[in-house]
Amino acid sequence: MERYESPFHTINSMRKHIFLSGALLAICVFAACKNPFAPALDDSVGLSNTPLGDQHTIDGVFQKFAYAYAYKDTTIYGELLADNFTFIFRDYDQNADVSWGRDVEMHSTSGLFENAQNLDLVWNNILLQSGDSLQTTVARSFNLTITFNPEDIIFITGNAQLTLNRPNVDSVWQLTYWRDNSNY
Repeated sequence: MERYESPFHTINSMRKHIFLSGALLAICVFAACKNPFAPALDDSVGLSNTPLGDQHTIDGVFQKFAYAYAYKDTTIYGELLADNFTFIFRDYDQNADVSWGRDVEMHSTSGLFENAQNLDLVWNNILLQSGDSLQTTVARSFNLTITFNPEDIIFITGNAQLTLNRPNVDSVWQLTYWRDNSNY
């Protein structure tokens, strides 16, 4: 007896075949393509062109400094400070200079970053720059706006005298000394 196949059976077989062929084609196409949701990194752009700054240059250090403040990033800020870093400021109430090292600087900056809603650091003109390819002193004016909340905003202007060092010309610059001469 001959087996009778209904037209629906043939149509269903064709649909399965078309579906499987299409699925296989789609898998092959996607496997051969680059993922549009995970594009490759662009290596053609150097760090000096990024907002983070290239710490191999003096200008890059200041860019990275401003970036760390804007994004309240203690990791980035910590990369700027040498192990033997010293911060000095004038306490006008006691008429004395106050200084501390890297650990206290990181702790106090972390507290600032955690408590401020917004930090806007603008480095202005370089007033003085002297040194060589391994040690440089830069005196530069700055404006710092600290917003704790819309009713509590502090504006600080002043000059910073910074000493930057590196062991060789291929290394990054790090701050070893910062004397803050601000109005606050």
